[in-house]
Amino acid sequence: MASIKRSNNAPFSNTILSMNNLKTSAICISLIAGLIGCNTKQSEKKVESKKEETVVTFDDKHTYAEPSIAKITHLEWDADVDFDSKTISATATYDVEVSENATEIIFDTKDSLQVKSVMVDGQATNFKMGTPDKFLGTPLIVEISPTAKKVAIEYSTSPNASAVQWLSPQQTANKTAPFLFTQSQAILARSWFPIQDGPGIRFTYNAKVKVPAGMLALMSAENPTAKSDDGSYSFSMKQPVPAYLMALTIGDVEYKKLGDHTGIYAESSLMEKAAYEFAEMEDMLVAAEKLYGKYQWEVYDMIILPPSFPFGGMENPRLTFATPTIIAGDRSLTALVAHELAHSWSGNLVTNATWDDFWLNEGFTVYFERRIMESLYGKDYAEMLAQLGYQDLLGTVDGYIEDNQARDTHLKLDLDGRDPDDGMSDIAYEKGYFFLRLLENTVGREKFDGFLKDYFQSNAFKVMTTEVFVNHLKNNILDSATYETINADAWIYGPGLPENLPVPNSNKFELVNAQIAAFENGTAAKKLETPDWTSHEWLHFVRNLPADLSFTKMKELDNAFGFTKSGNSEVIAAWFQHTIRNNYVPANARMKEFLINVGRRKFLTPTYAAMKESGKLAMAKEIYNEARPNYHSVSQQTMDELLGYKK
Repeated sequence: MASIKRSNNAPFSNTILSMNNLKTSAICISLIAGLIGCNTKQSEKKVESKKEETVVTFDDKHTYAEPSIAKITHLEWDADVDFDSKTISATATYDVEVSENATEIIFDTKDSLQVKSVMVDGQATNFKMGTPDKFLGTPLIVEISPTAKKVAIEYSTSPNASAVQWLSPQQTANKTAPFLFTQSQAILARSWFPIQDGPGIRFTYNAKVKVPAGMLALMSAENPTAKSDDGSYSFSMKQPVPAYLMALTIGDVEYKKLGDHTGIYAESSLMEKAAYEFAEMEDMLVAAEKLYGKYQWEVYDMIILPPSFPFGGMENPRLTFATPTIIAGDRSLTALVAHELAHSWSGNLVTNATWDDFWLNEGFTVYFERRIMESLYGKDYAEMLAQLGYQDLLGTVDGYIEDNQARDTHLKLDLDGRDPDDGMSDIAYEKGYFFLRLLENTVGREKFDGFLKDYFQSNAFKVMTTEVFVNHLKNNILDSATYETINADAWIYGPGLPENLPVPNSNKFELVNAQIAAFENGTAAKKLETPDWTSHEWLHFVRNLPADLSFTKMKELDNAFGFTKSGNSEVIAAWFQHTIRNNYVPANARMKEFLINVGRRKFLTPTYAAMKESGKLAMAKEIYNEARPNYHSVSQQTMDELLGYKK
């Protein structure tokens, strides 16, 4: 997932109503293909050298499933999508592996998902719904025997399933047909199909999906490139994936091939712009393979979703979901594409075992993303990205410390009793990146690249915990003395930012800083030296302008550089921080338009927060009341808490 901003959430609830009663054993998953091992009494993680058996044991507190007793391995999904009722009616048939003493298998459900019937090996069986929990939803407990092979669940979703956003034609680019997309990370997959919804549980799947004629259905699987006559589609995902990476989208979209292994889906009115913006996707894939080994998902396509999509991108295998806010017209925001592509190795190929280990997905991906960008555009370009990330990280850490939430600045998180979405901040992304950058600096790039390439290849389609990674690190590139010298435990298990953080330095930003200083010292904005600046230089410029600017100075900057009319979402979102704080009223209409039409949480959170902190909460609520129906549930949840919104 593309990097997101933390929000100032209200205190977290610690009510887990029934999960502890359901969990009778720790999850045990082998990192050697075909080998499964489990010792529920073992208190220490079992770790051996990479040449021998490595078993990862972990307790995922965000799923009711007990995979050491009974787990899914494959899904056949047969679904009918009804846009009128905003429901999905489906049968999910699972291949299962069960232990010799198994009497039940447990699935996760959420948001009033209605289970109509359950069959085990073709025969009706007993099932019950457990006690619901605010974050985890409701467990579905199915009676089985130790000989069970298949479990078939007939069900329908609720119109308010939190993973699914149903859009009217007016909320799309073409305005000709409705649209649907799912966003399952972290634990929202359970709202649109009953599933063992933990990142440490992988399965393959096939699907048959019926949609209205004239619309194209796509999944995180082998996809069609043209509409069917009757709206019937079939899909296959042959590589095992966790539930959060199963995805569905339906709309009036077209396909354009970009390279041997890459292509783009978009509404017709966006296709020309999108194809231009992302023309370098194939080059990115080639650069990634040169770094860390073969791409193992056959094709890498991307779909441009409507602007209500809550994130920059989501790394659904074979089909990245992306926001239109990265279409800037000059290919300046395509680092997000490199980020989602990098997830094909870090996250999709080697997956965090629990959401407490989220940094293993995102920190690695940011590091990989910047290496791809450096390969294509040079070190200066990548260093600008790193410095912007560093600025984000400092703000996030300061915010957590001010809110007495220092524990959330650890790389290894403790999300017990909370929504794992609360852990998706710049800590995992940027602190994780800088820790890996420190490792590179410590052992040298060549050695570190070899380590990462082997890590991805030897752990492909498997899961990883922080503790197992630490041991892998010690067994391969860091001796104990070096591990202690770089203070690695403080990075992983401690708060804040260690003093040995490798602070990035961009020569290009030094030149930008000189122009900011000149402006502060009286040089007219239109006389500043800004030739051939990239969007990253402009973003740094806007972010680092003086906090307090008079209306005259704000108007001068706007007249010279057209910030209020900018088509670059990153730049205009940063500009709004100044317009709100300095009461620059001419930007209010543009800000309102932006907030109503863009649902990306990265931009919504700081903009609404700035209004709240500047004494403009009434204005924020007025805009939010109008904009809220356009937002996905994950954005709604964050803004509801931020603004004290009550339904």
